[in-house]
Amino acid sequence: MSIVRITKQFTFEMAHALTGYDGLCRNIHGHSYHLDVTVKGTPCQDKNSPKIGMLIDFGDLKKIVNEEIVLIFDHALVLNKKSNAETITLLQKNYEKVFLTTFQPTTENLLGYFAEKLKKQFPAHLKLIALKLRETDSSFAEWYEEDNQE
Repeated sequence: MSIVRITKQFTFEMAHALTGYDGLCRNIHGHSYHLDVTVKGTPCQDKNSPKIGMLIDFGDLKKIVNEEIVLIFDHALVLNKKSNAETITLLQKNYEKVFLTTFQPTTENLLGYFAEKLKKQFPAHLKLIALKLRETDSSFAEWYEEDNQE
């Protein structure tokens, strides 16, 4: 059986600010993010399975990505924990979805974080091989498993 790749696209709205940055992105601002998740493996060959011929049901893939990424980050404000503590406290007091990271919440760093979260949730026969996170119509970052093998 051939190894195949499938990709599912997701969208979410998220705000962030880059602590200590020397440009406009140091201010709270938002993006309409588009995330492509690509996995590879061998489609199911079990003739008794309702999933025969599928690598993973797109609905199952959607459930994993929604639980691990979209539901957490959609309409959230994402900040580095190193941001001003008083500001963080005020924001958390007034808004429910303030998500703190241990890293600068750039598109590049978010991809690495997303990859680690997703890899832990996929079944053994499935391998995460690529993520693409589009921040604007003309700006995106990509993560490839082959670039991150130890």
